Amino acid sequence: MDFTGENNEQDAHKNYVDPLSFTNRIDLTELQKGIHKIRQELSKVIVGQKGMIDMLITALLAKGHVLIEGVPGVAKTITAKLLAKSLTVDFGRIQFTPDLMPSDILGTSIFDMKKSEFEFKKGPVFTNMLLIDEINRAPAKTQAALFEVMEERQITMDGEKYSLAAPFMVLATQNPIEQEGTYRLPEAQLDRFLFKINVDYPNLEEEVEIIAREHQLKETKKVDKISAFLSKEQIIKYQNLVNDIIVEPHLLKYIAEIIVNTRSNQFLYIGASPRASIAILKASKAYAAMNGRDFVTPEDIKQVAVPVLQHRIIVTPEREMEGVTSKQIINQIIQTIEIPR
Repeated sequence: MDFTGENNEQDAHKNYVDPLSFTNRIDLTELQKGIHKIRQELSKVIVGQKGMIDMLITALLAKGHVLIEGVPGVAKTITAKLLAKSLTVDFGRIQFTPDLMPSDILGTSIFDMKKSEFEFKKGPVFTNMLLIDEINRAPAKTQAALFEVMEERQITMDGEKYSLAAPFMVLATQNPIEQEGTYRLPEAQLDRFLFKINVDYPNLEEEVEIIAREHQLKETKKVDKISAFLSKEQIIKYQNLVNDIIVEPHLLKYIAEIIVNTRSNQFLYIGASPRASIAILKASKAYAAMNGRDFVTPEDIKQVAVPVLQHRIIVTPEREMEGVTSKQIINQIIQTIEIPR
């Protein structure tokens, strides 16, 4: 019996290349080039901290806000400033203090004598990228002023609504060890942040590099080394591309399983809400796009799970006294759930 035809068919099948397997259905070339340029610019000044930089860019693409937590001097504020400098966007900075009032952030109505009417003077929140230094320094009343801004990208003043121009992103910093003169952020406020990023100390090699770069700078300002590459229009375009990233149904179930497991975990006092599910979905799509893929993988979900969840869950007092952290519990939950294939 002649099997030549069958063998040829099998060989042809082996040699056949499905273009969909290797070519994205969504063209992410321009997005990838833009992200690569931002990374290059930030690496001119920032040593290490690759994880923080990646999560900041992911949040930008996902239209999310970021809370950066770390001890003083680990480049929290400078990284946020440099990210804004690498983009041609409006940048604002507010130093939160105990005497700061909501009107100092949002703006206030001033009586115009010529027109005999009140005129709204916009506050520093009306920008594209807002850096809030030491967000836990201001009292609850001032913190609460950010609720509507962060969730709805608008403020309501004297019955009038004022929309903020896109893109809009809040980058907030806080010191985890200093408690004197601080006001702990309530859970509802924390939930408005897409990510909470913990910034660690650099290792020995990175510390040496930091010192060497500082020595070479002399009188040059760090911010002056950064060039702007992406415009507002490009950022909005990339954010819209992220919306089209493909997520298979079994991965949606995988996200749901992670969230549901936080609610039944014996080590957690409070689990994650549906807002956390949506946050993981948006962040994993942005992370996939940033890495040049038009589809989400389980690894994307695992990468964003900790920064999305660690500020949305509360460890039981008993486990907290034992030194168990939310990050450890999240990783444990991820390990117990079967990875979809």
